[in-house]
Amino acid sequence: MTTWDRTAVEARLREAATRDRAMERFGADTHRYALRPPLPEPEIRAFEAIHGIELPPRYRSFVTEVGDGPAGPAHGLLPLTTPRAEADDDWAVDDEWARDRLPGRLASPFPLTEPAPGRLAATADTLKRGTLALAEEGCGMYIRLVLNGPHAGEIWLLDPDWGGFTPLDRDFHSWYTKWLTALPHASQG
Repeated sequence: MTTWDRTAVEARLREAATRDRAMERFGADTHRYALRPPLPEPEIRAFEAIHGIELPPRYRSFVTEVGDGPAGPAHGLLPLTTPRAEADDDWAVDDEWARDRLPGRLASPFPLTEPAPGRLAATADTLKRGTLALAEEGCGMYIRLVLNGPHAGEIWLLDPDWGGFTPLDRDFHSWYTKWLTALPHASQG
């Protein structure tokens, strides 16, 4: 299992925030390079028990060691156990977050055995079962974590209008680390 260095992640986020003071990088105006505190182990165990799942280890370790979002790819990571503080502002991602927490939804089998490229239309909602929304890209596109089946732990992009439902990365650690590494560095002008 991968462990995280919260101090190093926070330092990298501070550096990126300093380089992007105007919050012009995609999603920065939403996540603001900030982290919520990590979640206590009993809270995560309770979430897993309520939903009948086990979170993939690399995501679980992030939430327990680094933070419960929001600094992250796209418009930032969605919180795991409690809605965003500003969830009443009528943002579509909040509905997505709430749907994921309906009874049995996360524990449902992930229906895909292979990527589904192209327009998905009405089947998109069915394909989300067994996955957890991690971040919102905008325009109805979501980055989702597969929770069960042969693709458990993988990060997939759901773009129902154009791109379909396809893999992005092998696991949360790889996906998040790529984003963190791509942030502006002090040596960049």
